Amino acid sequence: MLIQNHRMIALETSRLVLRRWREEDVAPMAAVHADPEVMRWIRDGSVRDERQTRDGIRAWESEWESQGFGLFAVEIRSTGELAGFTGLSVPHFLPEVLPAVEVGWRLGRSHWGRGLATEAAAAAVRFGFEERGLERIVSIAQVGNHASERVMAKLGMRPVREAVNPTCGRRVRVFELSSDRYAATAR
Repeated sequence: MLIQNHRMIALETSRLVLRRWREEDVAPMAAVHADPEVMRWIRDGSVRDERQTRDGIRAWESEWESQGFGLFAVEIRSTGELAGFTGLSVPHFLPEVLPAVEVGWRLGRSHWGRGLATEAAAAAVRFGFEERGLERIVSIAQVGNHASERVMAKLGMRPVREAVNPTCGRRVRVFELSSDRYAATAR
């Protein structure tokens, strides 16, 4: 379900609300970013502090304004707790795949293993294809991040190439889903 009021966009799934960011999201997202296990597969694996998290949220919100899509705050419907993020962004860090839009996610460890990343990312993919008319969506994971690759497979994505992330020197695998393939499997 898509909910829109002025600049607010929110998506609802059976267990989640995907919405734009609020000031009160900074501290819980900073806690997610402070966990080395969560950040293990993100760029060079460095954790982030509250200032870096706040700057990231500002950048994510800016992408909403400039692109018409971005990263959603992921909230647990039953509790209102912030679980992390999912959504769409332009993967500027990997120029060889551009032009492209990437679906990504990052959830706190207490939310792992319950299918929430897949549920959230599927809603973001649906939004990208059905509401924003994208032709293809990619997802990029460091080689060895099997949990993210399983989510990508559940989304119907297929691996298309390997590359090196120039920002950190780590190998990544790029997955892709076309709008045609999405439409064929969404029926």
